[in-house]
Amino acid sequence: MAAQIVPLPRKQPEASIEPMLAITASGMNQVNQVILDRMQSEIPLIPALAGHLISGGGKRLRPMLTLAGAQLVGYNGTRHYKLAAAVEFIHTATLLHDDVVDGSDLRRGKAAANIIFGNPATVLVGDFLFSRAFELMVEDGSLKVLKILSGASAIIAEGEVDQLTAQRKIETSEERYLQIIRAKTAALFAAASRISAVVAECSEDEERALDEYGRNLGVAFQLVDDALDYDADAAQMGKDRGDDFREGKMTLPVILAYARGDEEERIFWRAAIMGHRSSDEDLAHAVTLIAKHGAVEETRERARHFAARAINALACFPDGKARQAMEQAARFAVARGY
Repeated sequence: MAAQIVPLPRKQPEASIEPMLAITASGMNQVNQVILDRMQSEIPLIPALAGHLISGGGKRLRPMLTLAGAQLVGYNGTRHYKLAAAVEFIHTATLLHDDVVDGSDLRRGKAAANIIFGNPATVLVGDFLFSRAFELMVEDGSLKVLKILSGASAIIAEGEVDQLTAQRKIETSEERYLQIIRAKTAALFAAASRISAVVAECSEDEERALDEYGRNLGVAFQLVDDALDYDADAAQMGKDRGDDFREGKMTLPVILAYARGDEEERIFWRAAIMGHRSSDEDLAHAVTLIAKHGAVEETRERARHFAARAINALACFPDGKARQAMEQAARFAVARGY
């Protein structure tokens, strides 16, 4: 019987990504070597542009989920190294494409690839990394793994298109928002977690448990990202504060503040989301309104709910370092300030 979901406490000083980093450190060395090898090309621009982002200091949480999941289920082979690299290539490709779509200036605290190399090169190198990811999947030889990761790639693209069509639409509902982040973010978290059970030839129940863990962790992670856009400065986030605001994205803090605001506040939000109120002063006003209605804290509260569901999904696995590290990763996802 599955354990009852226990909401995570608001203050979690023990929440840390360090246990996850510790148990995956050796494996990530193998993954990083695959990444380094497979991002090479006879066309110098490709490794230069890909390396700009890949070496940019990201947490690499998604490939770590594949490695941690493999430890959780007792897998002792090596297939998961290439698959974890494929996961990271898929993620990196989507970031490159996102920065072009969003017109981003910063990524992980430094100039985005599209600012340095231009939009055409950034899109094409993203395509190259997608292709490399599929090469790695095919080399693995498992049709089930290929189905999971290719399916996740399609869902991510659908989520990004869905987000684009919802952009600057003030009527976007919380349900629609959750649908978008389940696709554009949580799908890859779920796939990265699930494939470790596939290579270990685990039961369907264990596969589903790891899928559930990753999916809920992904939702929690994105909720906190969206909260931080109205709650942290650019130095913490590694991107321009207010990016979502200026791009007219209807994230949960805005959806909640708009729903709870009076008519004067709603007039402001309608103008802002349409792009007519996008100055620094307008952003400051938006942050004030979001704070007034407790929208950042409530967004974090929703994230704690999904993190608790992620932890609950691991109840069918024996306790140990891997499970504890994965539980800590879920707590870290909602407690982080960056």
